[in-house]
Amino acid sequence: MNTGIESDQADARLLDSNVPDVETKPDHLSQRSAAWPVRRRRGLPLILLLVTCFSAFWAGACGFAPEYYLFADSGSSTAMREVLLVGWADGLVYMLAVIAILLSHELGHFLATVYYRIPASYPMFLPFPLSPIGTLGAVIGMDGKQADRREIFDIGIAGPLAGLVVALPVLWIGIAQLDLTGTASGPWAVDLPPLVRIMMGWIQPAGYDGQTTVVFSQLTPMFMAGWVGLLITGLNMMPVSQLDGGHVLYTLFGRRSYWIARGFMVFTVAYIVFASNYKLVVMVVLVLLIGPEHPPTRDDSIKLGWRRGLLGWASLLIPLYCFAPEIIVFRQ
Repeated sequence: MNTGIESDQADARLLDSNVPDVETKPDHLSQRSAAWPVRRRRGLPLILLLVTCFSAFWAGACGFAPEYYLFADSGSSTAMREVLLVGWADGLVYMLAVIAILLSHELGHFLATVYYRIPASYPMFLPFPLSPIGTLGAVIGMDGKQADRREIFDIGIAGPLAGLVVALPVLWIGIAQLDLTGTASGPWAVDLPPLVRIMMGWIQPAGYDGQTTVVFSQLTPMFMAGWVGLLITGLNMMPVSQLDGGHVLYTLFGRRSYWIARGFMVFTVAYIVFASNYKLVVMVVLVLLIGPEHPPTRDDSIKLGWRRGLLGWASLLIPLYCFAPEIIVFRQ
């Protein structure tokens, strides 16, 4: 799953920084080599947003089982019409909630790049109609080589924090709406990360007795949107490559982060093989193609300061609380 890897070199098809510098830059940006303002493509990001909205709506409307209605042996078109008539409200709620979470995450990155005048594209949403969650997340293209150590830290951490600001209230409402008293049906369930289990212990939704999964038939749109928000945040904060966690790790440890990233990748591959959990294979392959190591910033000598350092160390705990390794569980 691609959930927010920022490109170190901005894609020329997404933005064009070859525009005359018509603004006076602040003193602390006077040496910036990037021209400003940046001319960005609008058409493709808008189209992808609309397609992702429909994809997320479809996932929510059909009870997070789109493959059943798309590949039914008979009467599939009739089933699709019926599910839209019955489930349109759930689809709309889920779409609005999950898009709000993804958008807040990417806007956190984007607004930080605007503040520091780092060339970046508009957020690019990634639809996936066959997925239970309807999306692969979102990305921005960014010319990260023009940012120094402190700027990369701020850009990297801004997305997860902004996303959690929206995801946590959505998840709280979703947990309160759960009804786990009925008989669970269907073969699939979502695995609950530690933070969700803690919140469920506080809220105590109807029928909760400490279970570590929630079956698809028991899901609510708000709960699923919040769960997706934590999943995306947890994946993005993995300490590797140009994921958000990779940005934070590099700014904390510099070149020493390479060994941590390599060790993390070895551990992840070993876990996939020995636990036979192949849900992370796509993510691992994507990271390996991009490279597990974070490139140097424009100036690695810039000091982070103790506040950023403390926030960075605390943020490394986010995957432990927000990510459930099993993700989706097949019930025997």
